[in-house]
Amino acid sequence: MRLLSRIRRKRHERTAEPLEPVGCVAIILDGNGRWAMSRGLPVAEGHREGTRALRRTVEAAIDLEIGSLIVYGFSTENWTRPPDEVDSLMEIFSETIDRELPDLAKQGVRVRFLGRHDRAPDELQDKMAELEARTGTNNRLDLWIAFDYGGRAELADAARRLVQAGVAPEEIDEDTFARALYEPELPDPDLLIRTAGDQRISNFLLWQLAYSELVFVETPWPDFGEDDLRAALAEYAGRERRFGGR
Repeated sequence: MRLLSRIRRKRHERTAEPLEPVGCVAIILDGNGRWAMSRGLPVAEGHREGTRALRRTVEAAIDLEIGSLIVYGFSTENWTRPPDEVDSLMEIFSETIDRELPDLAKQGVRVRFLGRHDRAPDELQDKMAELEARTGTNNRLDLWIAFDYGGRAELADAARRLVQAGVAPEEIDEDTFARALYEPELPDPDLLIRTAGDQRISNFLLWQLAYSELVFVETPWPDFGEDDLRAALAEYAGRERRFGGR
């Protein structure tokens, strides 16, 4: 499902006419640490505030009838951060599953984790698996959380799977390769949003972003909300996607 080409250009008001349904939006959740440090707070508090931004953004996506929302929660490179920060992130992920995601599940959100799970603490792995199973029949919005995910690692792992499966080189095309990715059901994003001002994709969804539109916003992730999401969709609406054609 593709993001429809016309979205009204107006700031959101509770009485505004609802926007037309959209397809798939991906977000790089950036700026938690800078948000915290600018306020004299520990970095962990920025990450905790980011979990609240996740909840309100998912609820906004539900209201906007977005089909799938993909968020970059923890990258393969994030393991190189200071050990105390990594430990805090694992704790915050566990807290988020306990505190924020169950209510979203009640609203019809299906939660799925994209990437590796085996390097997470055992308790967190169990919580992730249980949440995926518990929300497996929900169909109001698919929330994909990229955890221990890297685009290059995904491509290398896909190539390895094809070799291990004995697929002959002449049998490999784009469709065959796509089926070897971590989650073949993951849709290609229509739009990628990155918060906090940096303009790069940071090893996120290298295969799936081939023809996605990119919108970079200055708002740090802990301050992101429905108005920011609507503004990004409005910017996207002004673009014409040709997918290599004219």
